[in-house]
Amino acid sequence: MKIGLISDTHDNLVNIEKAVEIFNERGVEFVLHAGDYVAPFSLAPMFKLKSEWTGVLGNCDGEKRGLLKKSENRIKRGQLSLDIDNKKVVVIHSLDEYNKEPADIVVFGHTHKPETNRVEDILFVNPGECSGWLTKRATIGILETVDLGVDIIEL
Repeated sequence: MKIGLISDTHDNLVNIEKAVEIFNERGVEFVLHAGDYVAPFSLAPMFKLKSEWTGVLGNCDGEKRGLLKKSENRIKRGQLSLDIDNKKVVVIHSLDEYNKEPADIVVFGHTHKPETNRVEDILFVNPGECSGWLTKRATIGILETVDLGVDIIEL
């Protein structure tokens, strides 16, 4: 199963739309957002996904109630735990929030830097920042649950 990974969109509508296009073109079956949408208006492109999506709030999300409502309950507060394709997946914004719950995959954001690390039996993935505001490098990720391969894609 292909899972789209996105984080730190920070209201960059152009890049969010590019990410959605890529996810749709590549046949992504589910999308996880690791937070920092910022404002509710930035969610509009997410509803153009051909797949379902969910995510968590980040530290820069100012209008939290608006984001929760606009997302139609797809966005959650705190750590989100899911079972996807027989894998236990945890989504958080910052690694500081990880409560060490057993998982196969931990998806996070916050640092704005794409990274993929294995610690014991857990795959930690940060797709980087979709916005490109901080690092000038806009990235997203696609995770394949079969082999746990991750493709970091530049927008």
